[in-house]
Amino acid sequence: MSDHLRPDDEVVTAYTSLRSRVVDLVRAQPAAAVDLPVPHCPAWTVGDLLAHMVGVPEDILAGRLDGVGTDAWTQAQVDRHSGRSLDELADAWMATAPAFDEVLPMIPTPMNSQLVLDVTTHEHDLRHALGVPGARDDLAVTVALSFVLHTADEASPGLAGQLLSSGIDDFDLLRACSGRRSREQIAGLGFDPDLAATMVAGLPASLPSAPVDE
Repeated sequence: MSDHLRPDDEVVTAYTSLRSRVVDLVRAQPAAAVDLPVPHCPAWTVGDLLAHMVGVPEDILAGRLDGVGTDAWTQAQVDRHSGRSLDELADAWMATAPAFDEVLPMIPTPMNSQLVLDVTTHEHDLRHALGVPGARDDLAVTVALSFVLHTADEASPGLAGQLLSSGIDDFDLLRACSGRRSREQIAGLGFDPDLAATMVAGLPASLPSAPVDE
């Protein structure tokens, strides 16, 4: 195991706890919130973003892994759940839980941590869209950042150390390295925007051209 990756049991706990937390969050929102835009995913509404979060475990369980991570793969998830309410999306996600929780411990390292990176990134995209910040020091952030650091050292030994030496907190480091901070915002944190851009280049994301308040 990488020096940075968290143990598999922590990865499993991070995912299942996040799922419960996000389901509770969306059930507490007014029905109209399903159509709110998501500034960090400008092509998506809150409903579209949740459709992706629900669609990933559905596709893993169904073996629909051709083109995994591509725009076409995620768009199929959005299309499949088009028109569903927040409660219906929450129900659909929880419906996958019994079967997915059996599969989750068998997802190999580091793919399991990459999965947590995806849902953690989108939890905070969702929270931003809804105006409900929280869970910034949760285990999911720790696991997600561990995958970023693992990827950094895989790409260039010692790069993770450069990221950690930035002095910014884990949440801001995670958001800077996952395309959720502009170069201006990253520089304002005292972090090197070029270093963040290097990390984002390995993801299906890019640094926003203008600051996105969060």
